[in-house]
Amino acid sequence: MQIKSSEFLISSSSYKKCPKPDKAEFAFIGRSNVGKSSLINMLTNRKKLAKISSTPGKTQLINHFLINTKWYLVDLPGYGWAKASKTEKLKWENMIRGYILGRENLVSMFVLVDSRHEPQKIDTEFIDFLGEKGIPFVIVFTKADKLSKNKVSASIAAYKKKLKSTWEDLPQMITTSSSTRLGKEDVLNFIDQTLREVPF
Repeated sequence: MQIKSSEFLISSSSYKKCPKPDKAEFAFIGRSNVGKSSLINMLTNRKKLAKISSTPGKTQLINHFLINTKWYLVDLPGYGWAKASKTEKLKWENMIRGYILGRENLVSMFVLVDSRHEPQKIDTEFIDFLGEKGIPFVIVFTKADKLSKNKVSASIAAYKKKLKSTWEDLPQMITTSSSTRLGKEDVLNFIDQTLREVPF
């Protein structure tokens, strides 16, 4: 797949305010500062489609982008931002949960994980939540260019080992780097294949 057009549509505070659910939707989520905006920009060949900030927690709404006039890419707020107030965290959690469980045209999520870190409880709990709710998703390891290939492999192996304690069949995993464009084809091929299988 090639992304030939991408445009920002709307920022919403609730899934009920999102665009009409008439197109397949792929959502990106991860801990704050995981490199989500950079990955979205790399995939779409746009330097500033998703706003990149040095301040974690910049994305605070559900952001919809129309891709190739055929499907939606959704940039969700990051979780785990320590400096956010408890009220803000609860608001974001409720918004994200409502979106995940209520958005009928959500066909898959991309859960971004920083390849430089060992499995984090906040990530594995979120992954388990998606599994319990039957939400299709792919784990995307980011910032692979920051490590040697051996260390990236070790990081992924650590995640597999951790997940095997609760998962019978492991989720699909893709390794990426926004700097080197590693994994771009894998992510877009996954989206392309999924689009062929959904009724939108």
